[in-house]
Amino acid sequence: MSSQMRLGVRIVALSALLVAWAAMAGAQTASFRQNVLPALEKRCALCHQGEQAQQGLRVTSAAALLAGGNSGPAVVAGRPEESLLLAKVSGDKPAMPPAGEGLSAEEIAALRAWIAAGAPDDGSAEDEKRETVWWSLRPWREVAAPETSGDWGRGEIDAFVLAKLREEGLAPSGEADRRTLIRRVTYDLTGLPPTPEAVESFVQDDEPDAYEKLVDRLLDDPAYGERWGRHWLDVVRFGESNGYEQNHLRQTAWPYRDWVIRSLNEDKPYNRMIVEQLAGDQVGVGDPSIEAATGFLVAGPHDTVKIQNPEGEAQKRANHLDDMITATASSFLGLTVHCARCHDHKFDPIRQKDYYRLQSALNGVWHDERNWAEPAEVAAYEAAAEPLRAALKEAGEGLDALRESADARAKAARDEVFGRYRASVDPTETEEAFQPVEARFVRLVIERPTAGRTVADLDELEVWSEDGRNVALGGKASAKSMRIDEASPETYAAANLIDGKFDKRWVSGGGMPEWVQVELPRAETIAKVSWSSDRLMGFGGRFGRSIPERYRVEVSADGESWKAVASSEGRLPFSDEDRERLLLFAVFSDEERSRWEALEASKESAQKGLNRLEKPARAFLGRFEEPAEPSFVMVRGNPMDHGEQVAPRSLSPLDAMLEGFELAPDAPEAERRLALARWIAADENALTARVIVNRVWMYHFGQPLVRTPSDFGVNGGEPTHPELLESLARRLVQEYGWRLKPLHREIALSAAYRQSSEYREEPAKIDRNAELLWRFPPRRLEAEEVRDSMLAVSGKLDRTMGGPGFRLYRYTVDNVATYYPIREFGPETFRRSVYHQHARSVKPELLGQFDCPDTALAAPKRVSTTTPLQALSLLNNEFALQQAGFLSQRLADEAGDDPAARVERLWRLAFGRAPDAEESARAQALAKAQGWDVLTRATLNANEFVYVF
Repeated sequence: MSSQMRLGVRIVALSALLVAWAAMAGAQTASFRQNVLPALEKRCALCHQGEQAQQGLRVTSAAALLAGGNSGPAVVAGRPEESLLLAKVSGDKPAMPPAGEGLSAEEIAALRAWIAAGAPDDGSAEDEKRETVWWSLRPWREVAAPETSGDWGRGEIDAFVLAKLREEGLAPSGEADRRTLIRRVTYDLTGLPPTPEAVESFVQDDEPDAYEKLVDRLLDDPAYGERWGRHWLDVVRFGESNGYEQNHLRQTAWPYRDWVIRSLNEDKPYNRMIVEQLAGDQVGVGDPSIEAATGFLVAGPHDTVKIQNPEGEAQKRANHLDDMITATASSFLGLTVHCARCHDHKFDPIRQKDYYRLQSALNGVWHDERNWAEPAEVAAYEAAAEPLRAALKEAGEGLDALRESADARAKAARDEVFGRYRASVDPTETEEAFQPVEARFVRLVIERPTAGRTVADLDELEVWSEDGRNVALGGKASAKSMRIDEASPETYAAANLIDGKFDKRWVSGGGMPEWVQVELPRAETIAKVSWSSDRLMGFGGRFGRSIPERYRVEVSADGESWKAVASSEGRLPFSDEDRERLLLFAVFSDEERSRWEALEASKESAQKGLNRLEKPARAFLGRFEEPAEPSFVMVRGNPMDHGEQVAPRSLSPLDAMLEGFELAPDAPEAERRLALARWIAADENALTARVIVNRVWMYHFGQPLVRTPSDFGVNGGEPTHPELLESLARRLVQEYGWRLKPLHREIALSAAYRQSSEYREEPAKIDRNAELLWRFPPRRLEAEEVRDSMLAVSGKLDRTMGGPGFRLYRYTVDNVATYYPIREFGPETFRRSVYHQHARSVKPELLGQFDCPDTALAAPKRVSTTTPLQALSLLNNEFALQQAGFLSQRLADEAGDDPAARVERLWRLAFGRAPDAEESARAQALAKAQGWDVLTRATLNANEFVYVF
């Protein structure tokens, strides 16, 4: 071949290489997923994704852009100049996006290059998500425990743990000593310290099954349900106040708490617990002990403020449903379905339609009380109430007939009749003028407040001198009675009436007649008295209908003999009902008047009869109604912008795992909840089992297998031990029948759980937090454990179970509830902390210092901090001081006068062991120098007391 021909071949080959290289480079710059999609997702996807995409255009895949929306294709392959999308985002003033930052020059250039290259479809982020099913959404899979050599291990848990340790070149720790073990497992299963007697019995038990017997005894202890019930109440955001602005207490929410504790103690299958919490009124009809479970649905915050506009009320209702959806999906399924409220989930394969299908299943649930009694009790009440209601109805219809017959006459006479009277009392200010009189004492005697009220309510009482001075200022006020507020006895004191302000009030204690009296600084010539109940709020405000309507004003020189100078005589009635009666009686014949009075008497008698009946118990367990309208996808989460109609259906991401359900749009309300519950609780639903197993594991080891216990989606974590999690979940369902106690037993008996917590430097370099379980991770006691342990060792713990809770605060209720911590603690507060009536946004001081979560939010994983305030609280908090004193007295009672015996008893109560010689000597010296209370305070502050190792 000639040199010229060889040169030609080389040029052709080089040209081919250059073309291929250019094609490869073009392919790289023309990647939709890498170069175009990120910009569109950031700038455009908020409005243009999912089934509710605006103008029908979705920008999250190449295929969607080529298909286009209402205006035709957004992209024309190979023709940038004809592509509508490019035109909309380009130029000095791009039309899209309509608000916010537009695409950069580089992003527009990448879009142009991609279109020019033919708009190749290399897949979208949505496609990528669908290519791989996330681990938690996969169906059950078979796992076998790995083969391990050596003598460490007691079961499958240990095989999985040991295999993972060996992968990292780690070895497990030896077994903890018996005193450590009994303290650890007793706290884990009951939340209380072991008694000295229990410790010694276990330590001295030489039987090979001594530890197994201990675990079984603890699982049978009623304290187990209290301990693990508190964990579940954290998860499901259970609180005993409404939250939001008003935050009033829920006095009847406790039956749900008791149901949780009782169900756990009975070892009720967890899937049955799920069904009862979502539909207990259906599977437990007539059984209050089961119906209490539906308190789960309404355990969260509830905005009780009435909103005047329909948009606000619709948004409030949507928020309440969102709380139920969030609780249901996160508690049972570990899914953040609430992230799909306004658009398709950004990370998980949860569509916006899934969210509203789930909302449709819960759309008949309302925050409210309902009957919570045996059917026989309800039937007896209804049988007694029915004739009284019939009498009420009959009397009401008779009154309506008389009213209608006199309507024309009453209208004609209205002006003339009302003209005979003075103006009615006015909540903003009512005054009575009279002939000037000298007095030192002035009294307002209240014979009756406005109709239907039982107390009088005033914000100011003014006494005016003849020359126009309010001489009540500087005087002394008193009253026959006043409402007593448990948080502040002076909240409604009579002194509030003469302070010249309108932000504080006097409220009578109930029972008429009432009086409120002013002693003037000196005798004055007075000519007028005025008062108000609504000076700041304006007429028709909240207090305006509790003002005195029938009254008299009296004066006295000495406070003994009184003279009436004015009264309500001649005033027009305040209420519309009383005004109507006045007008009707003015035009009635004698026969009509007699008939009216007889009907009124009959109505009053029937109402009193109803009031005397003992009503069936009610509890805050939710009210269920058939939805008033169909369910719709709410465009961008706006409840006033309805998209496609939806019906109750299971979540689509789990369709490949188990058979779903789908109901008609008009399916009965109860059927919706029951179908949802049974789907979540199905044996085939591996996700449900994985989530609860992860929670149980977390509360035993202090850290979960999946770091985000209520988020098993892409944004959550992957398991540290995936095969172990799958194995335990399968065993929970297939071997244990969803019962949790066998799962606890398996974990507590494992060698992994029984390891020493001793720190080792070399393993810590690889696994600082012991997530791989090369040792047992020590933990600080939770807030409730700290408080309950102090009560237990002091001998004051009240083990009464169930019923209404106690409070570590006092509160006052006006328009909103205000909470004040108590400083003195009586026996009624010595119950276990799980029975504390937690109000939202209120943390009792000691519990709050030790990270007790605010019940305004779910707390699937508590934080555990170490702060100086914790130590200071244990030294100086009133409760800690009190319990230290009780503990000192217990030592004296049980160990006598021998200091060494007292110290030994103290150590055994607090630490579960005897002190060594040095500890005993130093403790005795401190007690002798500072007193036994100082020693017990220091003991309750010791790491050995507040930590489990």
